[in-house]
Amino acid sequence: MGISGAAIRKSIDSVAASEPAFAVALARAGYPEPRIRDRGYETLLRTIVGQQVSVAAANAIWNKLAAALGDLTKPEIIAATSDDDLRAAGLSRQKASYAKSLADEVTSGRLDLANLPEDDEAAIAALTRIKGIGRWSAEIYLLFAEGRPDIWPAGDLAVQIEIGRIMGHPERPSEKQIRDWAEAWRPHRGAVAIFAWHHYKVDMDVI
Repeated sequence: MGISGAAIRKSIDSVAASEPAFAVALARAGYPEPRIRDRGYETLLRTIVGQQVSVAAANAIWNKLAAALGDLTKPEIIAATSDDDLRAAGLSRQKASYAKSLADEVTSGRLDLANLPEDDEAAIAALTRIKGIGRWSAEIYLLFAEGRPDIWPAGDLAVQIEIGRIMGHPERPSEKQIRDWAEAWRPHRGAVAIFAWHHYKVDMDVI
């Protein structure tokens, strides 16, 4: 379960109270809607399937995979399927490898998605042991599926662009720079990231 709408509003209000630039941005863009995904294996498998393709293409691949294999909520299904059969069902060679890595981590018990470490960095480390799950994917999972309030995906391009705009920075700030700025926004950085994506969409709609 992701961060609730009420919690997002409370966090954004808290940041806006101490950072005038956010108060201005909030008045312009309004509050964002929650971004919520299901917790667990299926969401991570969908993340792998959807890498580097459009939403429509990802849905088509997922539907083809489900038609071929059946219940995709069970990691045992992927674990027991050969790479050739995964490719025949629509996955690239690389994504088949990633899907098998995820299934093996879960079925072996090395990855317990119901009991990830409470420490955010330790949870990110546990998720990035899966082939194909990088830091950004791990952060998005923890933010949207677990609702961890202080996740800060500073490597996200849209977050960098929009935080720079909000803060009045003439050029896109570096990942290090927005990490430094965001220290003042703890423990609300997850809501700030969600607001940044919302503000980015508003900007794109205006352009």
